[in-house]
Amino acid sequence: MPSGNILVADDDAAIRTVVGQALTRAGYDVRTTGAATTLWRWIEAGEGDLVITDVVMPDENAFELLPRVKKARPDLPVIVMSAQNTFMTAIKASERGAYEYLPKPFDLKELLAIVGRAMSEPKNKLRVPEPEDMDSMPLVGRSPAMQDIYRALARLMQSDLTVMITGESGTGKELVARALHDYGKRKKGPFVPINVAAIPRDLIESELFGHEKGAFTGANSRSIGRFEQAEGGTLFLDEIGDMPMDAQTRLLRVLQQGEYTTVGGRTPIKTNVRIVAATNKDLRVLIQQGLFREDLFFRLNVVPLRLPPLRERSEDIGDLARHFFAQAANEGLPLKSLEPGALDRMKRYKWPGNIRELENLVRRLAALYPQDTISEQIVVAELGLDLTSGAPRPTPPSGSASLSAQPAASDESLGMSVERHLTELFKAHGDGLPPPGLYHRILREIEYPLISIALAATRGNQIKAAELLGLNRNTLRKKVRDLDVRLMRTSR
Repeated sequence: MPSGNILVADDDAAIRTVVGQALTRAGYDVRTTGAATTLWRWIEAGEGDLVITDVVMPDENAFELLPRVKKARPDLPVIVMSAQNTFMTAIKASERGAYEYLPKPFDLKELLAIVGRAMSEPKNKLRVPEPEDMDSMPLVGRSPAMQDIYRALARLMQSDLTVMITGESGTGKELVARALHDYGKRKKGPFVPINVAAIPRDLIESELFGHEKGAFTGANSRSIGRFEQAEGGTLFLDEIGDMPMDAQTRLLRVLQQGEYTTVGGRTPIKTNVRIVAATNKDLRVLIQQGLFREDLFFRLNVVPLRLPPLRERSEDIGDLARHFFAQAANEGLPLKSLEPGALDRMKRYKWPGNIRELENLVRRLAALYPQDTISEQIVVAELGLDLTSGAPRPTPPSGSASLSAQPAASDESLGMSVERHLTELFKAHGDGLPPPGLYHRILREIEYPLISIALAATRGNQIKAAELLGLNRNTLRKKVRDLDVRLMRTSR
């Protein structure tokens, strides 16, 4: 049966009682207090084999107490509880030397499992140095799904383990990679991101490893690659599932041997880089299809992190919206807020574009609407929802605009068709007016079918579609992403 003395500190008497009873039933001797000064007195006297403490206490913050505890008794494990539940709380707990961080409310079974592990592990004196002041909040959200991410990141900060981040497009994979770098032990080194899918296949190896003068046609001088740029820091390989096989083989060799050669070079170059990879694809399916090396997958997937889509963390939408409104205000736009009904509509929306789609919506609301408080009607209109049911308005298979269900006359021009649609739209609102933002809403409805049909006509070839439309390829890629246009290849 477990044994040992545990000190519990929390200003909430109910939590002290519940935690104390659970630990006592498990076989531990427990002392509880509602003050940090009492807890410190016990620790100074040598009492306790383990400490469980809340962060916010009436007389002192646990993060201020932790450094003194670590200095006086470096082998004493401290479990930190907090109702703040933010990314920075988890990071501060880890960097102050806490054994574990538990967001409130927590499962007592989980607490007992952590206590048992802490009490059974051999003591060690290896402690993490205190962090610098951290005022920024790189990750936002207090949902249970994000708490798991925060705790995992906190454990990874002081390691060099290779991390594989998976998640749908727009979930914030690069943001997580940057957080791993900015709050880890390589934060003084460079963070070098590279989007593998955006680089032509025949240039990917040169982009990663650099090339020597004369290595290929057009190589007029030596060029350093991303590995050399990231030396001492972190290399973020985004959309790793799109990496060609030849480049996969070379990357595997780097991960195995810790060195590489430039394209056209012969001298091996030692590398000291932490690898963080990300993908929105299922790499195991690509392995079965022969498109991704299984041995490389195992090398990259040392620590897998799955970022939840926004629909799985809808309780975070309010915090995220406030965060993006504040960002927009810092950039000179008016500060906005959401009516409760508007926030409720946003929580029920499925967000196919995830956080990127939410951020775009918030910035659009801040820029286009004069109201200080955004109404439910505005959100419904901007998201293209049905006002009564809240369901997305069906998009016609042809991708045509949905301003009116009345069919267009076969001999009318596009301008005449749009005019007729608008006339019907205004008639439908009687004496009132359509929701604000009509100009950008119409442009968006026209852009979607235009880009969708252009891509279908070019069988998904974005270079040809960009030429057809008279757009820069990067502009087209951005519009495809922002409008959530489905990329489909059609056979002829």
